[in-house]
Amino acid sequence: MVYHWAEMRAKMRLMGFNAQAVKPLNEDAAAELGAELLGEATIFVVACGCLVLEYWRHQAHQRRKERERHTAWNAMRDEVDHLALALEALQDRVQAAPLQSAVEELQAQMREVRAQLCARDPPSAPQATPKE
Repeated sequence: MVYHWAEMRAKMRLMGFNAQAVKPLNEDAAAELGAELLGEATIFVVACGCLVLEYWRHQAHQRRKERERHTAWNAMRDEVDHLALALEALQDRVQAAPLQSAVEELQAQMREVRAQLCARDPPSAPQATPKE
């Protein structure tokens, strides 16, 4: 009843008529307007509930996707760290390998030089040094 009165008064003011001339509704019309208002309110509440539930579902989906993205990012970062350590170890091995082969090559050359020297000069008997 109050709904009809407020609605009609607002309509009359918008159209420029005297708002005091609104007649009260009979009981059947009031019951019909009340049922219509109740139906519209029910639809509005259900629609708002659907919107809220959809918003929550979407937010949960976004959080799940963000967690998956974060997990994948961490896994990639861990893999990059692991590969960096492996690369560092390989670089150390590569740097050590030429040094080791260079040392072995020098040792082989020294053995050859010693062998050549020994072949030219047979070892002489140890000479006694004069005592003073």
